[in-house]
Amino acid sequence: MSITTSTPAQRRLRLAVDIGGTFTDLAAFDETGRQLLFGKSLSTHDSLVRGIQDTLDIAGVQFKDADIFLHGSTIVINTLLERSGARTALLITEGFRDIYEIGRINRPDAYNLYFSKHQPLVERSLRFEVEERLLADGTVHKELQEQRVRDIARELKERGVEAVAVILLHSYSNDAHEKRVKEIIEEEIPSVFVTASHELSKEYREFERASSVAANAYVGPRVESYLQELESHLAQSEFQGNFYAVQSTGGLFPVDDAKRYCVRMLESGPAAGVIGAQAICAQLGLTQAIAFDMGGTTAKAGVISNGVPLTTGSALIGGYAKALPIQIPMIDIFEVGTGGGSIAALNEGGALRVGPRSAGSMPGPACYGRGGSQPTVTDANLLLGRLDPECFLGGSMKLDVGAATRAVDEHLARPLGLDTQTAANGILRIAVTAMSYAVKGVTTERGLDAGAFTMIVYGGAGPLHASAIARELGIRRVVIPFSPGHFSAYGMLFSDLRYDYVRSCFQALSEAAFDGIESLYREMEQAGRDAILSSATRAQSIDIKRYADMRYVGQEHAVTVELPQALFDNRDVDGVKRAFDDVHLLRYGTCAPKEAAQIVSVRVSVAGAMLKPPQEKRGPGSGREVSAAQVRRKQVFFDDAGFVETPVYDRTLLQAGDRIQGPALIEEHASTTVVLPTDRVVVDPFGNLDIEIGE
Repeated sequence: MSITTSTPAQRRLRLAVDIGGTFTDLAAFDETGRQLLFGKSLSTHDSLVRGIQDTLDIAGVQFKDADIFLHGSTIVINTLLERSGARTALLITEGFRDIYEIGRINRPDAYNLYFSKHQPLVERSLRFEVEERLLADGTVHKELQEQRVRDIARELKERGVEAVAVILLHSYSNDAHEKRVKEIIEEEIPSVFVTASHELSKEYREFERASSVAANAYVGPRVESYLQELESHLAQSEFQGNFYAVQSTGGLFPVDDAKRYCVRMLESGPAAGVIGAQAICAQLGLTQAIAFDMGGTTAKAGVISNGVPLTTGSALIGGYAKALPIQIPMIDIFEVGTGGGSIAALNEGGALRVGPRSAGSMPGPACYGRGGSQPTVTDANLLLGRLDPECFLGGSMKLDVGAATRAVDEHLARPLGLDTQTAANGILRIAVTAMSYAVKGVTTERGLDAGAFTMIVYGGAGPLHASAIARELGIRRVVIPFSPGHFSAYGMLFSDLRYDYVRSCFQALSEAAFDGIESLYREMEQAGRDAILSSATRAQSIDIKRYADMRYVGQEHAVTVELPQALFDNRDVDGVKRAFDDVHLLRYGTCAPKEAAQIVSVRVSVAGAMLKPPQEKRGPGSGREVSAAQVRRKQVFFDDAGFVETPVYDRTLLQAGDRIQGPALIEEHASTTVVLPTDRVVVDPFGNLDIEIGE
């Protein structure tokens, strides 16, 4: 969909594309005409590049008119979840071959006889021991035996290995051995993808580092091939600008870095959505918000606290019980397998479940008419009147009500002895409960009260369920930004160049600690400045933030604390301790001001501010009746009330100041907002739908 148009010859564009499990979205900012344009098409998993081009064609823009191309994709996370990566080998210090498989021995369900632990991405026969050893302070205990590495390399070549991960003990303190091992492998097997753990993280914890570097190698060849294919397409399309990928921090980095440090793109699309939500917070003066994204495959949530997204130093792929940890900086996002395409089915006991299996984009929900026969959340919304079969994606994609009815009747309604509408409503109720877990995962489980936050909801399917999810969690205010179906791509336009660094350094918190860590901070800060200044796109300014991972003496795990520069300038030990106590209290509900603390790691975030689209007010409303935006009335099913005659509004016709009393549907090109009977909506000066949740 093109929201606005301008003369192609006059365009100076910034393009952003997000590939999701079901749809590929584009947001473009025309700097010349100060206009936003959007495009949306089904993801083409057999050729992701083709799906990207489809969105440009729909929006009526061309790569040759663009100065910057920003890109986020699910290719990394999908490759890990689908186990479709490269044949990978792992080289590790002698005597530690099995730490990757042993892991942390998580056993959250002690009495589950069917429990199974995580499955490594690298089979044991492809894990090799390297003769060398460093001590924890980085000094050499045993020299690297280079001939052994060459012998391993030749065996790997014979066995057809495509990628190699190198993880040597304590390389976070001294990376010399890892660098040399990588050089030898590249000399012996030039065609393989090689990655070393110190390139991703200089942080302790050998299992997490092993898991992270193995994941980077496992996805590397596939991601590198995809990005090279995309670069070729850009060249053929006469693109002369700069190509950046989105990291899991929501920051941007050059595509050449993305090819080497692929795992940093793990949550690129969802992270960009949180950055977009942060922009909405700045627009509205909000400091506390939940960013909630529901697409076709999953639902994700993140938190913005004091105007800044909450971050974490690691992610668990596969959940806590069977997790493969990835130890990189990222926005703290919790994800559940519930989206518009999530399949509803009966389990062995006859209970209804929704997700995590998804119909994706092919064949898609039954109502897409592309061969799908299983009922999904989208089919349920169609049968309950919340989606219009003639207006989906602005009328460009017709939905098949008959196919949706057959799917729900055959697989759910008849087996359960229910009518079609009751079964469809059951799908939505279960989906809402499941999606509320995503919000609880980043609020309640982090010591935060979800009810104290405003929820910013986006994604093509998010506004359909926003009000119901808010009720489930006791949230009183929901904001639906303009064009929520393209919002993650839109969020990329607000991303900055960003580099994150971490160094492990164990020392007690004292005034003397400032002497030791100041040099580490300055070294990392300079590396970030150099990286940003060498970028082809000039940053408007550079912002640096310092953090420290801290814990009480005797604890195992640490919390990350932001440390303002003033604390270092004043060598304020007490101020650092108070900051740590406050974060510990928020996270765990308790703190110990009189207990000694220690610093585990120091972190730096260096951001280069990019030019962003303007967030302009639309001006006051005309004062006319909101009925001027009403396009029709239709029967819509609501809990307790059944089918109710409901007004349908065209969002593009709404003006600032317009007010709507539920029930109502507000339609736009890529999404529909469901306003429940007791909700009240006001269109704010920026065009956002500000919903007051009723009883």
